[in-house]
Amino acid sequence: MGIHIMKILIKHKHSFGFSISIRSKTTSAQYVASRVRDPTFEKLMDKYKSLFKVIAIQDLILANPRNPSVSIDFLSRLSQKLHLNRGATSFLRKFPHIFQIYYDPSKLLPFCRLTDAALDVSKQEEKAINASLPMVADRLVRILSMSASKTVPLRAIFKVWRELGLPDNFEDSVISANPSVFQLCDAHEPNTHLLKLVEGVRRNGFRAAIEDWRVVECCKEDCNVRTELQFSFKHGYPPGMKLGKNFKAKVKEWQSSPYVGPYEVVVGEKKKSKAALMAMEKRAVSIVHEFLSLTVEKMVEVEKISQFRKWFGIDFNIRDLFLDHPGVFYLSTKGKRHTVFLREAYERGCLIEPNPVYDARRRLLDLVAMGRRGRSAINSNLQDGSSSSDNDGIEAEETQQRHGSLSS
Repeated sequence: MGIHIMKILIKHKHSFGFSISIRSKTTSAQYVASRVRDPTFEKLMDKYKSLFKVIAIQDLILANPRNPSVSIDFLSRLSQKLHLNRGATSFLRKFPHIFQIYYDPSKLLPFCRLTDAALDVSKQEEKAINASLPMVADRLVRILSMSASKTVPLRAIFKVWRELGLPDNFEDSVISANPSVFQLCDAHEPNTHLLKLVEGVRRNGFRAAIEDWRVVECCKEDCNVRTELQFSFKHGYPPGMKLGKNFKAKVKEWQSSPYVGPYEVVVGEKKKSKAALMAMEKRAVSIVHEFLSLTVEKMVEVEKISQFRKWFGIDFNIRDLFLDHPGVFYLSTKGKRHTVFLREAYERGCLIEPNPVYDARRRLLDLVAMGRRGRSAINSNLQDGSSSSDNDGIEAEETQQRHGSLSS
């Protein structure tokens, strides 16, 4: 009945002397699905899907420094948690440049270890991280400085320790090693610790990455829009994205609106006017832009950065913030996770300004991308010169995994 009346009203709207506009509600999932895809970032995320699983297994192997290996049986029990859909052995054999399956006669079990190439990459990354400890400490100071209370939960830092290039023992090597800078304190919640800047530590005076870009752009000889660049962010859109007049007008208005940097202290009550909301949104963009700039690979999982939303004073849904500004960020949903990239930091799927830690991780990503190419038989035969009966043990293990996955 209600739908029938609505159809009549729409059909005869001019007769009633008023106009009716119906706005269709868009769910969050529909909003994500409707975004314009960028093929370059999507291809990169196809590689990262496997890389995340490889890193998880690599960490398990390296967790035992005396004998860096892990049993296939143990990995099989973790297959579901690690999202190894076809079983552990099948996944390991997809990457013979990284993993090496061998049989341990003393334990009568097949095991997995890293290849020499993968071990070399791991050592390169560890060396690069240890060499960058002063820089890492500065990153933590900057993240804490973006918080109004100069405080963030330690668990939030644990979520992004790899993205920030922190060492495994960063609580000792970075936080405890700098008592004049960092302070650990208890929160009101049980078993929760807060990381705080020590009183007197320099908290202001930082210049954000976007401000460095504006300075560079304004210093160019052919720059004739210095006034427009005063509050602007660098924009670049996915190929094929249609930019309508209304969209361009909104972007231009937003670019010219006042800018409050991520390290500036905001005073006064929050207002509800359009200009005030736009300013709050622009500050939120500046904070997440700076956060991404501080990461090693200029990318982070949305769920991880959301841990900081409350502490950074961001009153917007962070994922929607990324979707609302496709010229600044790119959101990918590959691998059953939402990952955001800082668009301006990438060109043709690579960082424009790489760093030593990124270089090491890129080498591992290249090994992942190689798959079985060049060494197709490395994991089909045992690497320690064991007998064919040992190889049968691994084959039996793989067959058992297949039956287990089918039954589940």
